Amino acid sequence: MTVRFATILDRILAAQKEAMDESAGLQKGLDEMIEQRSDGTLYYLDRIWVPLKGDVRTLIMDEAHKSKYSVHPGVDKMYYDLRDRYWWLGMKKDIAVYVSMCLTCLKVKVEHQRPSGLL
Repeated sequence: MTVRFATILDRILAAQKEAMDESAGLQKGLDEMIEQRSDGTLYYLDRIWVPLKGDVRTLIMDEAHKSKYSVHPGVDKMYYDLRDRYWWLGMKKDIAVYVSMCLTCLKVKVEHQRPSGLL
C-alpha cells in the first residue's frame, strides 16, 4: 500500500509543479494558505493540495473507491476518508459525481428503489 501511495505522491508533486509553472500564482487568498514542505509538496491546512492538472484527482478517487481494501464506499464515507489527507476546490462535489457514475454502485442500489409507474 505504501508503494502505491508513493507513486500517487510523485504524480501529485509533478502536477503541482506543472500547475505552478503555468500560473504565476494561485487563486487570490489561496496563496497565503498554501505552504511548501521540505519534500517540495504543497500543503493546504496540513492536507496535500491536489491540482486539476494531470488527472491525479481521478487516480486518487479510483484508489479510494475501487481498490481491494475498500468496498465501494458512499459519498460521505469516501469524502471523510479523503479529506484527512487531500484537498482541492470542489472536492465533495467531485466525489459525489464520481460515486454517482460508478456502475457497480448503481447496480447494487437499484434493488432498493421502488419501481416507477404501474407494474
